[in-house]
This record gives sequence, structure tokens and C-alpha cells, in this order.
Amino acid sequence: MVAFEVVKASGEREPFQLSKLKHSLSNAGAQPDIIHSVIDDLEKKGLFEDGMSTKKIYREAYRLLKQKSTRIAGRYKLKEALLELGPSGYPFEILISELFRKLGYTTKVGQVVQGECVSHEIDVIAERDHEHLMMECKFHNRQNHRSNVTIPLYVRSRFLDVKSSWIKQPELKHKQFSGWVVTNTRFTGDATEYSKCIGLKLLSWNYPKNNGLKDLIGRTGLHPVTCLSEIDKSEKQLLLKNDVVLARQICEDINVLLQLGIQHNRAERIHQEATEICNHNQSDHEH
Repeated sequence: MVAFEVVKASGEREPFQLSKLKHSLSNAGAQPDIIHSVIDDLEKKGLFEDGMSTKKIYREAYRLLKQKSTRIAGRYKLKEALLELGPSGYPFEILISELFRKLGYTTKVGQVVQGECVSHEIDVIAERDHEHLMMECKFHNRQNHRSNVTIPLYVRSRFLDVKSSWIKQPELKHKQFSGWVVTNTRFTGDATEYSKCIGLKLLSWNYPKNNGLKDLIGRTGLHPVTCLSEIDKSEKQLLLKNDVVLARQICEDINVLLQLGIQHNRAERIHQEATEICNHNQSDHEH
């Protein structure tokens, strides 16, 4: 393959790395034969040319994957699916809460907590053993939006006020408190460096390395409903407004669709796709 440059969502150009595309396909669960087939088809369609947008390459890869496996396609679409969790940030907070619950924490969403000076609405509070986490969720609907250093600066101030109150509570005296900032996109370098320096925890699409959102969702299988290709935009909004945020909720009970007025035949197709995405052990070669 001839070396060429692609245009990222930010408008920057960078050398195309075939290994990154292969890695994303593999992470979604595609076997080597499917990966080879998708890459071969992309090359035949003239997608590997200088100045091509990464969005166009990945969109076509998704279309090709969907023909081979709805489950793999849904998991491959994860980054875009997270951007579709809006317009409010609440569904993203539910997703984060459920992720940490799956990791063994007890969680609460949208709690008003009295700090030393003022009260604060905390997006997610998570507890496990001696850990007590205060989490601020920053949802963005644009992929190229990065959370800059002002976010951890602001969150640290809130965390210190809340922590000052928490440490005085007898039932919390043995807890280790930590402040977190979670975003579905990325952080700037300054935000990362500042947070490392003052001990604030960050979680983004690809940070920390091998333990970012894409990794946690992949390992827990908690894919958002927006991964599903069988539902249109208005249906996605209907589901999110009714707190149906995870594909697993549809997997476990088709009635969540029927109760929202979705016709039985469509509900069955959506349920089937949700089941395929939820089932990590299912063969990657279905229809």
C-alpha cells in the first residue's frame, strides 16, 4: 500500500496507519479473515487515497462490517454511539454509573452533597471497600472537542470543598476520597499534566492507556443503545428520555421497546441486534 495522509475530525493531517484501523476492527471482535476482507474492500473502493477523511474511511468500514456481523459493527461504532448520547449529559452519567457498578462499586447519580462552604450536585458517587469517588461527567457531542485544563481546575475546587465535609462524617472516616473527571472525548495535554500533578483521576475515550472508556465498555459489554443500527434517531431519543441507555436493558427485556410504542416486528429486530451486541461469546460469523 502506498503511504498517504488522512484528514482527522479536527482538520489536521497525519500519515494513515493501517495498524490503527486493524486494531479498531480487532477490538470490536472481528476475526483476521473479516479484517482482511474489510481492508481489501476499502482499498478496492479507492478509500486509501491522500486527503481522505478518517471519518469516511471508518464510516465505510462500519457499513462493510454491518454486512458481515451486526454485533461487531455495533461495537465498532462505539465512539460515534457515545457522541449520540445527548443532547443532555444525563444518559452519559447513567452509563458511567453502570460501568462502575459492573466493576464492583455501589453508585448514585445526581446527588446533592453539602460541602464545607456550599452544596454541590455530584454527577456520580461511587463506593467500593475504602474507596469513595466523586465523579464529574463532561459529555460532548463533537468528536474533536477536548476538555482543557479549566475543567480539572474547577472540579478540584469542588472536590476539595466536598472532601472537607466528608472527612468529618464518622461513617466515612476510613474512606479514601478521590475526585474524577470523565469525558466521552479526550483531554488536552495540559489537563492531563495538571491532573497527574494534583492527584485528580481522569477517564476519557482512550485514557488511561488500555483502561479508557473504550476498553472498559469492551470488557464489561455495557454498550449504549445508540450502538444499535436498527433504531433511528427519533427512537434513540425516545429510549434515552425514558432512561433506556444500555443495549443490555433491551437484551434482558423486549417489553421496554413495546411499552414505548415500538411495533412488535421492529421490536423483535431491535431485540435481536441488542442480543448479538451483548453476547460476547456468540460467533462473529452470523448471517
